[in-house]
Amino acid sequence: MKFSVLLPTRNGGPFLENCIRSILEQGYDDMELVISDNANTDNTPEVIHRFSGDRRVKILRLESPVSVTDNWNNALHASSGDYILMMGDDDYLLPGYFLRMEKLLDKYHQPDCVVHNAYSYVAPGSIADNQHSFYSESHFQFGQDMTEEGLLTPQQRSGIVHDMFDFKVRIPLNMQTTLVARKAFSKVGGGVFQKPFPDHYALNSLLLTAPNWVFSPEKLLVVGVSPKSFGHYVYSNKQNSGLSYLGIDADFKGRLPGNELLNGMHVWLDALKQNYPQLLEAVSIDRAGYVRRQFYAWFMQRKLGAISIADLLRNLGLLGVGDWLGLAATVFDRASWARLLRVAFQGSNKSGAEAQWHSLRPLEGVMDIRQFDEWLAQRTPSRAK
Repeated sequence: MKFSVLLPTRNGGPFLENCIRSILEQGYDDMELVISDNANTDNTPEVIHRFSGDRRVKILRLESPVSVTDNWNNALHASSGDYILMMGDDDYLLPGYFLRMEKLLDKYHQPDCVVHNAYSYVAPGSIADNQHSFYSESHFQFGQDMTEEGLLTPQQRSGIVHDMFDFKVRIPLNMQTTLVARKAFSKVGGGVFQKPFPDHYALNSLLLTAPNWVFSPEKLLVVGVSPKSFGHYVYSNKQNSGLSYLGIDADFKGRLPGNELLNGMHVWLDALKQNYPQLLEAVSIDRAGYVRRQFYAWFMQRKLGAISIADLLRNLGLLGVGDWLGLAATVFDRASWARLLRVAFQGSNKSGAEAQWHSLRPLEGVMDIRQFDEWLAQRTPSRAK
């Protein structure tokens, strides 16, 4: 079998059907869809049952809820395809995905990984006070060294991982935007999917161990943010609830409150160092970079009213002398200044969603991700259906 699409789901019923249909309506047979039902208590089992007659669908049911990482591994272990795609239950596969992937795999002689871009779609009610949909034209902004289709060099792959230790992210850390060969997963140290954020650890492990990576600038799917995704909890400043929902913990020595994605990043960077000591012997986690980004998170949270002045002062009191010296060095960091100035001077008419995700644009009249696909098709009539 060529492709396995993994779809672990936890109470994603309102969004799940659109996701499943986007996969099965591709008109492609050499694939399987592995749905792992994580003891869902909403209408998810009913939605899944509607597709049980499709021979390409494999349904797993867990009777007690497990962490997001364990649910991902449950789906992975039940799959059999040569290439693996992970989907969230609020994501959407754009038409022609498998046919385009076949062409890329043949062109580059069956590479280990194919990373590409996507659109972003934010459903109503997903970020703070948004009452309608938003979208971003590009889910991720790649650097100038990744603008054209081609193989990533060993230096690029190594450099991407090393920059992660400075909290500089150069590829999307969403598993949805990378197709992975099953054989490549066998080289991942410590297990493929690990807490706290399984896709983050897996992708960086693959950059270190899988030699044949292809980059394509194409947008082949839509990464969704819904009221039940972790993005909702991050952008709505309910991160503790999000960690509980995912069944994860992002604790470590020197941890600061603020952005839990940053805290999770610190945890999986530590895991990479532990599992790849020779490959990562020369790098260490940049404490100053971590502190600068948490400081920015506090500034944003205060502007949005998520924390009080007393909370902000309490957070600042957690910083040591070395942390303050690192913040002082921010004067030489243009990117940090640009972020702070953008927050400080953006118009008051910005919604909570747009204030935190500056590339978002409102979508009047588009209320779900399938309608967003139809809207995209109207913009580009020549797109294959």
